[in-house]
Amino acid sequence: MLPVLLHFTFTSLASQLLLFAVALVMVVSIARNGWLGAEGPSPTSGQRLTRALGYGAVAGGLAFVGLRYALPADAIPGGQGQGIPVHSYGLLLAAGFLTAMSVASRLAQDEWRSVSWVPDASGGGQWVDTEGPRKREAVLDLGFHVLVGGLVGSRVLFVLVNWKDYARDWTQVFSLGGGLVFYGGLIGAALAAWLFARRHGMDFLRLADVAIPTVSLGQCLGRLGCFSAGCCWGDVAASGARFMARFPGAGLAQDLFGRLSGSASLAFQSQAQDGRFVLPDSGLILHYPVPGAVRISEWVAQHGTTLPVHPTQIYESVGQLVLFCVLLYARRYRRFHGQIFALWLMCYAVLRTTVELFRGDTERGTLHGLLESLGAARLADAVPLEAWYNISTSQFISLCMFTFGATLLYRRIRQSGELPGVGPTPSPA
Repeated sequence: MLPVLLHFTFTSLASQLLLFAVALVMVVSIARNGWLGAEGPSPTSGQRLTRALGYGAVAGGLAFVGLRYALPADAIPGGQGQGIPVHSYGLLLAAGFLTAMSVASRLAQDEWRSVSWVPDASGGGQWVDTEGPRKREAVLDLGFHVLVGGLVGSRVLFVLVNWKDYARDWTQVFSLGGGLVFYGGLIGAALAAWLFARRHGMDFLRLADVAIPTVSLGQCLGRLGCFSAGCCWGDVAASGARFMARFPGAGLAQDLFGRLSGSASLAFQSQAQDGRFVLPDSGLILHYPVPGAVRISEWVAQHGTTLPVHPTQIYESVGQLVLFCVLLYARRYRRFHGQIFALWLMCYAVLRTTVELFRGDTERGTLHGLLESLGAARLADAVPLEAWYNISTSQFISLCMFTFGATLLYRRIRQSGELPGVGPTPSPA
């Protein structure tokens, strides 16, 4: 586990000026991309300028938030002086997003390939794919909208799940130290993609068939980031379990150069405050002491690591990779638009629900926690934390998502009998 790879601090004037310069270059670069990517065959200068200013304004806002977080108060108003820690979680999450967008753009070019004869000045000509490259650029452009929608959606769902914590201080909603929820990001990104497709006259279901398998590819890397940060951990496993992991406390967590990072894993922080009891050999968790049982908080304080837990991050990472490969192969035999999208909704719902059975982070939001937050203590006692029917927020969303996917698949199958079929799609390279 490497929660922090490097930690850059900006205490000197030279380092602060360098960070300002980097932020300025990034904002200008994003604004330039907005100018160059203006829509239409012959966009006017006004259209280009409007688009560039919009992109630049969003990038500038994000840069300002980042600078306030990284720089001290004497360098920027409201500065927190936290520096820039290079977290393995963020790095792998970014790698997953960039990989997914790169593959999705290539698949889009193959999906909308349209070869036509383009004459040249000498009287000859050549066959050129005129539509594929445009759709590839459109999907790359979509990446910016999906990123913003995903971040907003994931943050909103996290706040809703933990609303009781934020009710005490709503300003923490905008804190960079908060958490994110994958399903919230998926909903936000899907909404952003739907609006983008509608605005650009693209068939949303066709676009979803192209892009949705790459979500699993990106999440495959993202869950490895969860493992490196010690979040989204599993339930306590038996001491002799074949697959298990232990996450370190502050005294053992190291950075890339072997230096102590000074921060404990989230799994360790949670178990260090857990007042329940556990039988270490079997992993059985109890709410009362029995012979051989020890309080969880006392066990982790003594050993400096968490109890052995299921590596649920690895479970889902492997499952997502398999799902990506299967759906990429299934695209060759697609019969109608929306088929791959519907299959992904159903398959991921099953995968996520199964992994949730092994999760141990009760902070993620469960029926028990919801009943407690609503003041229904008796009902909460009837739904113990360890009960299989103590469904999590993600399991509830999975149930809804599976139902939606099955309904979509059923309706599209019926419609495909009345409309011309799509037929096999080009094989992705």
